[in-house]
Amino acid sequence: MKIQQLRNATIILEFGEYRVLVDPMLSPKNALPPLKLSGGMLRNPTVDLPPQADLALLGVTHCLITHCQKGHFDHLDRFGKAWLRERQIPVICTAHDAPHLAGKGLNVQSLPPDAGSKKAPFLGGLISTVPCVHGRGFVGSLMEHGVGYFIQIPGEPSLYLSGDTIFTPRIQEFLWTRKPEVSVVPAGGAQFDVGGEIIMGVSDVLEFTRAASGTVIANHLEAISHCPVTRDQLLIAAQHAGLSKRLVVPQDGEIVDLNV
Repeated sequence: MKIQQLRNATIILEFGEYRVLVDPMLSPKNALPPLKLSGGMLRNPTVDLPPQADLALLGVTHCLITHCQKGHFDHLDRFGKAWLRERQIPVICTAHDAPHLAGKGLNVQSLPPDAGSKKAPFLGGLISTVPCVHGRGFVGSLMEHGVGYFIQIPGEPSLYLSGDTIFTPRIQEFLWTRKPEVSVVPAGGAQFDVGGEIIMGVSDVLEFTRAASGTVIANHLEAISHCPVTRDQLLIAAQHAGLSKRLVVPQDGEIVDLNV
């Protein structure tokens, strides 16, 4: 298994004959609106896709969406939709998101409604959903919370792909009971002009890594204007916490090989 970090939450998961594109935000730099009034009203994304992206996208066989409604263009933007629609790439998603995505002309393959309590078939293996909490309080009530995915493929490390979430007791229990060998988590500490963090920041990622028994890969960094956490901040904090050997913070375009 390999995971290539493209940008933000967009990754490509490679195993066997499959290359799964997760949460594609494919727009060029500054093509999308700001997400904060403060800080100079920066447009998004704040960086372009890496040079490796065009070649990496050529081999994609499937797409997996964690959440996409209520304006979450940082997980599926209009460029991503157009790319998927043109190629009719099979798009795997929750039953909740399936009608929305089908209405955009995408080739939807919906998971069953009970995918949170039962495992569903997934590309020769199994997949189940893990609920996300995309912020608390008033801001949280406005968000599309989405899911993470627990993926088990024969001969590959078990994988938890988190959607946008803060660290919660339910996720902690999931880590203790299911023990994913690899986890990919959002780490940018996203925050609007009001309210608290709506995804994991430095402290949440460190707490997650302590609770996890395997390798943790951090993304959702340095690409969206409301995500203040930098890679260097996270790496320094992990080193001070004694967690740097288990926390991986890839650069855009970098491939993490999980078979070594």
